[in-house]
Amino acid sequence: MRRPIVVKLGTSLIVGPGGRVRRSVLRRRAAEIAELVRAGTPVCVVSSGAIALGLARLGLDRRPRSMPQLQAASALGQARLQAAWDDALGREGLPAAQVLLTGREIADRGAYVNARNALAALQALGAVPVVNENDATATDEITFGDNDALAAQVAILARARLLVLLTEAEGVFTRAPGEPGAEPIRDGAAVGGAVLGKGSPLGTGGMESKIAAAQMAVAAGIPTVIAGGAGEAVLGPIVAGEPRGTRFAAEGLAQPAFKLWLRFGTPVVGRLHVDEGARRAVRDEGRSLLAVGVSECEGRFEAGDGVELVGPDGIAFAKGLSAGSAAELAGRPRGVEAVHRDRLVLL
Repeated sequence: MRRPIVVKLGTSLIVGPGGRVRRSVLRRRAAEIAELVRAGTPVCVVSSGAIALGLARLGLDRRPRSMPQLQAASALGQARLQAAWDDALGREGLPAAQVLLTGREIADRGAYVNARNALAALQALGAVPVVNENDATATDEITFGDNDALAAQVAILARARLLVLLTEAEGVFTRAPGEPGAEPIRDGAAVGGAVLGKGSPLGTGGMESKIAAAQMAVAAGIPTVIAGGAGEAVLGPIVAGEPRGTRFAAEGLAQPAFKLWLRFGTPVVGRLHVDEGARRAVRDEGRSLLAVGVSECEGRFEAGDGVELVGPDGIAFAKGLSAGSAAELAGRPRGVEAVHRDRLVLL
């Protein structure tokens, strides 16, 4: 089976005035998704909009700050969101599967692999996974930060061949679209000088979060496009390589799945400050990090927790899973392994 394409739609594409679903937009994208699936390319959708749809049912026109209200809005809106995708994809003969993730599924290796296998199984059956965060049960944060970051995580998890971030704007501009002098930026390598706008009142993203998500994906070897998602023909031209929106080229070769999870999915609990000899052994010679090379343990962590490896200059150069707790590694004991080379990745 071919590597999938991950398509993310922002809240403004899903929800229109009065909290109504923009069914015409969903049906256009569903028709293009169906074309790709019938041609043998699996597609995974990451869809925002649950909270905005739920707010309409609560009689609110802006996102509240209260966590319980956000969770209630998500629970009310998620059913409407999935029903809208069921209808749009069902018209094309495709079953829509609901997949709700939290940060815990990304952080836990076993859950991460299970999620990846579930997505692959759904796509092998010809279904289209529609992914959102399980906001109704999130307790530490209501999102991964935003659904752009979630889309990048899903693309990395699924080993996607392309990530498409669809929004109202036709890509990244030098300044907010509509302002004097605003020009489209076609090459993602040139977005550094752009003056970026904020997200919509109902969403959490904005162009800055889309650029950050694109940079995460391309660092994992996945090319990414930020483009307008409301037109008649959107996905077909993008997949064909036509110059739509802003395209970010993949950086280098894709790493093994475990290394990608280490780099992008594992939360950092602590930091290991190492001396120059230890940095050279790990970075240049491909060796494991020994506790004797650790000059300082920062944070409280246990064996199996994610840690950054920091050189004498204060810059993190690697990330991995600690082989021992902070207490066990403190004091630079000899003959003790801090991080095995197979369980770390260079940054």
